[in-house]
Amino acid sequence: MVCDMVRICQRDCTSVFSDFLDEGQCSVAEKILKSEFPDVMYSFQGGFPKASRKMLAVFPDYCEDYISEDFVERCRCVTFTYRKSDNLTHRDFLGTLMGMRLRRETVGDIVVSEGKTQIFMTATVAGLVISTVGKIGRVGVKVTGDEPFSLEVKQEFKTINGTVSSLRLDSIVSLATGLSREKSSALVKSERVDVNHMTQKSVSHILSAGDTVSVRGYGRFLLADTDGVTKKGRIRVTVKKFI
Repeated sequence: MVCDMVRICQRDCTSVFSDFLDEGQCSVAEKILKSEFPDVMYSFQGGFPKASRKMLAVFPDYCEDYISEDFVERCRCVTFTYRKSDNLTHRDFLGTLMGMRLRRETVGDIVVSEGKTQIFMTATVAGLVISTVGKIGRVGVKVTGDEPFSLEVKQEFKTINGTVSSLRLDSIVSLATGLSREKSSALVKSERVDVNHMTQKSVSHILSAGDTVSVRGYGRFLLADTDGVTKKGRIRVTVKKFI
């Protein structure tokens, strides 16, 4: 995908945009661009600074001054308002959108608050949603496409403290998930564990504070801190689970 975007950009001397990429796809795309196309200009944007799903733009250098304006034309913020008592969730909105047979890559971040949710979408999909959606599940909603993004993005965590024999991936997965070391190793070997958005198949991979670990079926975790060694030689660690 990245190679095709660069080829079109260079052939036609024009900006080329992807749909929304998840964090893992963004990481892979950036590695390819840095290693194989070091002279190509690119940018990731998702509608607000902390967005996790982003569009990639590859563009000639003369487009740099107005590339952000091009993003705005392709990435629209759609606002849903409803009663605060309705307590709609991220899953409710995503379920409705996927029920419309929309491709996941046409939908960016979904930010939910009391009585209001804002979702970034490609311009074409945004127009369809604004004109056709009147309910999320059984809850009536008002849908508009002309309100700027205004919600506070909060990330909550569950803190897990413990000790491990080493900072090997299988040890940290075991602490984070509550599974045995053997089952944690099996998850890694079956390619169900990502480290910093990249699949990691080595159980002996050593983690560092700040690394994120995603375990399919169990959630996403941050190795937040390593805090010394116990008298028995075990490492004290703090893991935070994204909730």
